[in-house]
Amino acid sequence: MKPSSVLFILCLFLVPGTAALAQSPTEQLIQDWERGKAFTLEYLEAMPAEQYDFKPTPDMRSFAQQMLHLADGIYGISSAGTGVDSPVAQGESEKSSDHSKENVTRIVTEAYDFVLASIRDMDPATLSEQINMFGRFDLSRASAIDKAFEHQTHHRGQTTVYLRLAGVEPPGEKLF
Repeated sequence: MKPSSVLFILCLFLVPGTAALAQSPTEQLIQDWERGKAFTLEYLEAMPAEQYDFKPTPDMRSFAQQMLHLADGIYGISSAGTGVDSPVAQGESEKSSDHSKENVTRIVTEAYDFVLASIRDMDPATLSEQINMFGRFDLSRASAIDKAFEHQTHHRGQTTVYLRLAGVEPPGEKLF
């Protein structure tokens, strides 16, 4: 190894702030999920209350249904990853007939609070445990939690178009 490479690696460990790179896997998950929650709440706030039943086309979900589906995914997929039983039956959130801004925001917030509490209570050593999801997929607990995150990102992203069609500028991206 070149002396300059050794010096660079040594500096990584000596420079203030690099200790943050050593955070635990659950701390990183919590940080990502808190960011996802904040971002989704910005979307929920941005959509005018009278547009929550807006559908870009008749066969698509409404804005409210997309967000309620997002909540169902958080409950169903993350519970498989964390091992904590979901307090909400699969698909129950999306079946809500109350599509008011207040109700949808409450349901979505509770879903994020569920996954955050579940991750906080996890033993980080269990993240590498292999599980079977839905009788079809073998993956680690960490991967299952990542799939839940991917699902909420996907459906929140779809609602960007809903906001634009409703004449609302979507919140700016939150990668960090």
